[in-house]
Amino acid sequence: MKNTNNIGLDQNASQATAAELNDLLANYQLFYMNLRGFHWNIKGKKFFELHVKFEELYNDALVKVDEIAERVLTLSATPLHAFQNYLDASEIKSAENVTDGEIAINNILESLKILLSKERAILSVAGDASDEGTVALMSDYIVEQEKLVWMLSAYQD
Repeated sequence: MKNTNNIGLDQNASQATAAELNDLLANYQLFYMNLRGFHWNIKGKKFFELHVKFEELYNDALVKVDEIAERVLTLSATPLHAFQNYLDASEIKSAENVTDGEIAINNILESLKILLSKERAILSVAGDASDEGTVALMSDYIVEQEKLVWMLSAYQD
């Protein structure tokens, strides 16, 4: 009999997907913290609109952090949960003392490129593993974030 986890997926394939999800989780944690900092520290003529937008984005990122961690658990693995693990694993780096809206939006756009790349890779790995739950989650994130990239890019023009 095939080595499967609690939800009937191949254990080795699920562990590979969970490892990719943990990498995504680390990146989301740094993305979330950066968004909080942008929200708290933004200044300038566009303060009111950016302050609200950054709050919307960090609330969304926080939901995604939880969803990703719970998906790792669903795949019978353990989510990363120490901040040092996040710092070590994340391609997104900490952005400190950003008060300028243009710099903040550029950082968000660069972070979204990283997240989208990782989500597309997970989509492929999960698809090969017949892991429809992870595929659906990543598909939803990708559609939402592609629209966000378009909107933030249009805001900069």
